[in-house]
Amino acid sequence: MRIISFSAIKGGVGKTTLAFNYGEWLARQGKNILFIDLDHQCNLTQTYNIFETRGTVADIFRRTGAAQIINVKPGISIIPGYMQLDVVERDLENKANKDMLLYMWFSDNYTTLSLNTFDYVIIDCHPDFATATRNAVAVSHSIISPLTPSEHGYNAKFNIEERLEAFRDEVFDYTTRESYITTKLYFVANMIAHNKNSSRDLLEKLEGDSRWIASVPNKELFNKSTLEKRPISDMKQVPDIFQAHKKFFEDIEMTFQNISDII
Repeated sequence: MRIISFSAIKGGVGKTTLAFNYGEWLARQGKNILFIDLDHQCNLTQTYNIFETRGTVADIFRRTGAAQIINVKPGISIIPGYMQLDVVERDLENKANKDMLLYMWFSDNYTTLSLNTFDYVIIDCHPDFATATRNAVAVSHSIISPLTPSEHGYNAKFNIEERLEAFRDEVFDYTTRESYITTKLYFVANMIAHNKNSSRDLLEKLEGDSRWIASVPNKELFNKSTLEKRPISDMKQVPDIFQAHKKFFEDIEMTFQNISDII
């Protein structure tokens, strides 16, 4: 099982859309996927027409034992998000173990909830580095952070790098002095328009950085997939849509395969 968090400090970078489509693509490859929605906007959860207020991620952090894994379709399950997760985070403010609650939940429920049956766990984080996101980071093998060709898009890279390294230094084994945070950070250039200077500038800045693993074009078909609640892997199966956007589908296939090969 691989645990991957989609995380960004800056909002509006297409994080949820990437997480949704990558998870759906993996399911098309025959993988069993568990989504965990830690973004209290709950966009990923609502993409699957789930509007639960019980059995949500809040129960992971409250340690009630009531968090539910909902199977939404073959190969896709989700633990729903909670719109007041930020309130739950504030309630945890003074708890010593607040950043390791998701880690403990995995350990406590690995057998009882058959978590070993999932090939990938994909966590969608809120655009911040608060308690829920730090919990996601603590359990993840990899973090994928989208960067966009905007005024502050590239600077967001340094923000998450600095916060991650500070977190590594905070959470460690007092005996060995080794950090519990072993995740690897990767970047995806998202919403790229190759005819725009801003996109070319971003790609030039990322050139040579081994943690830059993919670029995703600024394609309306991709951007509106969560709005239409229809992943591009499903759109690809429609002959007319596939023929009209053949190059995009071929490119995104290579992109997702490359991400999988690296992480």
